[in-house]
This record gives sequence, C-alpha cells and structure tokens, in this order.
Amino acid sequence: MQLVAGEPTQYLGGDTVVEVDHPAVRALAGELRAAHPDDVDFTRAAFAWVRDRIRHSVDAQDPRITVTASEVLRAGVGLCYAKSHLLVAVARAGGVPAGLCYQQLTDGRRPFLHGLVAVYLAGGWHRQDPRGNRTGIDAQFRLGREQLAYPLTDRSAGRDLPDVHVRPSRNVIAALRGARDALELCRTGLPATP
Repeated sequence: MQLVAGEPTQYLGGDTVVEVDHPAVRALAGELRAAHPDDVDFTRAAFAWVRDRIRHSVDAQDPRITVTASEVLRAGVGLCYAKSHLLVAVARAGGVPAGLCYQQLTDGRRPFLHGLVAVYLAGGWHRQDPRGNRTGIDAQFRLGREQLAYPLTDRSAGRDLPDVHVRPSRNVIAALRGARDALELCRTGLPATP
C-alpha cells in the first residue's frame, strides 16, 4: 500500500500525547540508541520493546486507560493506540521520523480503528504494528514487506487507511479520554474513523 505522508522532518516533534521530550521517553530512547546506533537497529529495538514489554489491555484484561507516552510507560499497559503513541515518541526522541496510521477493521457488526505506526527508514515509510503478539497474532518489524497483527486481504472485512498522521486522531483521543474502562471501550465504543 502506498502511504500518504508529509516531509519526514514534520514527524520528529512531540505534543501532549506523543511526549518526545518527557524524561522517561528520552531515557528509554537514549538507552536503546546507545545499544543500537544504526537507525534501523534502533527502531527495531524500540518496536520490540514496546510490542513485548507493554501489555495490550485486552490480552492482560487490564481496564486501565492510558493515552500519553509517559502514561503507557508508567502503567506498562495500553490499547493499540496508546502503544503506538509510545513507539512514535521513542522513535522520534531517537531521531527517527515516525507517524501514526490506522486500519479500519470490523468485528462483524461495526467498523473500528486499529492503531499502527509508520517509520521513515531507508528512504521510505514502513508500517509497524506494536499491538503485541499472542496466539494467532504475529506482528514483526519489517521493512518492505509488512507483518501486521491484522493483515488485510481481498477477502478481509476492513481497509487500510493510507494517511501517516503527525498527531493522534482526535476521535481516538476523545474515545480514550472519555472512557473509564479499556475493556468496556473495546466492547462498546472504539472509534470507526480517524
């Protein structure tokens, strides 16, 4: 899929959700960068760290809502959106342009968004899925050939949205901020559009 993005330099700054300058985010990025000076190796390590060390709320059956990169780091848990906010913040803090992407999936009844990350490496944008693996889900860091948690095919119900966002979707942030329970949010109210 051809991604639609602005200039890579637009994807290096932070905001109140993608907290590039938060001390904990900077510390993690610095630790990973010291061990992995190459951009691809650093980004692969950041991806694996977020995918494997931050539990997905549903898999962990943890109702806590996390939104910002620092909240996710502190709690060690988050929905796909929150995990993506952290990965984007860490990548940007390490000097790698990164943005937020979404897939529109369906549970058979209604569409909902799934959060992804796109990183700018080797002269192009590459989507990554830090959701977290479990039986039936095997997301891996790849350049060129995606390996997402929910790969879409011609027979899949859903669609890949091509835009690489500098900032998180307003609908996603509103849904997270308006919820008290991540598990209930997944059952009843995930946003359908960015």
